[in-house]
Amino acid sequence: MHLRTPRIEPLGPDQWNEDQAQAVAPMGERPVLNIFRTMLHNPQALRAFLGWGSYVLSKQNSLPAREREILILRVGYLCRSGYEWTQHRPIGERAGLSAQEIEAIKAGADSAAWSEADRALLRACDELHQRQFISDATWKALGAHLNQRQCMDLVFTVGQYTQVSMLLNTFGVQLDPGQVLDPDLQAY
Repeated sequence: MHLRTPRIEPLGPDQWNEDQAQAVAPMGERPVLNIFRTMLHNPQALRAFLGWGSYVLSKQNSLPAREREILILRVGYLCRSGYEWTQHRPIGERAGLSAQEIEAIKAGADSAAWSEADRALLRACDELHQRQFISDATWKALGAHLNQRQCMDLVFTVGQYTQVSMLLNTFGVQLDPGQVLDPDLQAY
């Protein structure tokens, strides 16, 4: 977490106008998370964001859920996005990542916990974060485990969650009730 308080306060249901209420209506009866309550200040952007985010998190994304979550958690860690890490840790567990693997995401590709396929994912994520480009060597390593569409979805996933981390960090989105920040993600 970069900020102890929000720069943009999340809007409560009693503050929503008709357009804002319609933007979150597809979420149904579930509590609206702070990320979305913050983004409700711009309901048009929230709608577009939800459309693309829904692709990245859906079965339309050709990456298996476990691999997708390795990428999302690595991006969250690299960006020091405590909110992202906190939201996706349980999603990663449900996708098959062990607690030890989730902790190893912090160490990156050099951790002994990883297979060659996982190392390639983590290296690609790190390269995209550092240079916005995947090297030929890493692209070749990915190709040994992923098809072309999966490689594309890897870039889409890392890009989406880099953007998510940027907005979470900059807007100061705070954890939702009941969540606890991993001390390694405290940036302030």
